[in-house]
Amino acid sequence: MSHLHNQDPPASSYPHEHWMHEAIKEAKKAEDIGEVPIGAVIVLGDEIVGRGHNLRESSRDGTAHAEILAIREASETIEAWRLLHCRLYVTLEPCPMCAGAIVQCRVPFVVYGAPDPKAGCAGTLMNLLQEPRFNHRTEVISGVLQEECASLLTEFFRKLRHKRKDAPDPNVSNV
Repeated sequence: MSHLHNQDPPASSYPHEHWMHEAIKEAKKAEDIGEVPIGAVIVLGDEIVGRGHNLRESSRDGTAHAEILAIREASETIEAWRLLHCRLYVTLEPCPMCAGAIVQCRVPFVVYGAPDPKAGCAGTLMNLLQEPRFNHRTEVISGVLQEECASLLTEFFRKLRHKRKDAPDPNVSNV
């Protein structure tokens, strides 16, 4: 499957909100199975070539982040590890591992929703995606549908805390 284009249109011409809604759909799939709701899609032209949502808990794999899974699927779809003309949309700012994978796979463009103050490596804590010492740099747009992306996470953790608070204490006998 050949998906090579000679000239990519300017970043401002892409329907970022449309594709971020697709990433949000992926995040909701994660939430439905009790995973932290983070989703990603990889787009080539006007086609999604890779999808992923967080699967760390269910797979017991610390590398099963939405971006990594989407990158794997996109690479299979386009039959190449270099994702040279793709755009990655993700609901949460990439962590160091995902930012490294993005650089290694030559993804030229990343759009994320909510910043990650604990692990964000696309500008919040550091910016691995635009590190000048690497042989590849990625253009970044942040804050697309930020409130919607952030509220998915906020609500998930609020419900989780509430569930833990209401859980019976295993150290207390009910007899």
